[in-house]
Amino acid sequence: MNVLVINAGSSSLKYQLINMVDQQVLCKGQVERIGIEGSFLKQKGGAEEADIHAEIKNHNDAIQMVLEALTDAKHGVVQSLEEIDAVGHRVLHGGEAITDPVLIDDKVKEIIRDCFPLGPLHNPANLMGIDVAEKLFPGVPNVGVFDTEFGMTLAPEAYLYP
Repeated sequence: MNVLVINAGSSSLKYQLINMVDQQVLCKGQVERIGIEGSFLKQKGGAEEADIHAEIKNHNDAIQMVLEALTDAKHGVVQSLEEIDAVGHRVLHGGEAITDPVLIDDKVKEIIRDCFPLGPLHNPANLMGIDVAEKLFPGVPNVGVFDTEFGMTLAPEAYLYP
């Protein structure tokens, strides 16, 4: 089982493709300067390292570029996108509503959207990454893992007082 893990930031997208059977990282990379002049993708893990400079207007372009790199004859680590069985997303803020990893559905996306004021640079980009992945991987499960889960393990006086 291969899981594509995505961390979509405000102007970057970091990713890893992990074989969960042996917990091996097949490749990892990042797309930087999304929507900014001088954007690029770097990926390590295939037969040859990818270092691609191109105009990357938005997260849709970024993820499309990642998928091309994953399947590229020189840089790629899979023959086909059908070898990706799930997509995991790092999400900044889920408020108090999400305390564990969750299968992403419309309700989860609504919670992410409701938390935009709490993470104005990251939550919108996280949601863009989710929307693009759902479009490009129809029927493949998308799972969200939220930074705010960590706070839920703290004693109330440790997270309420600050």
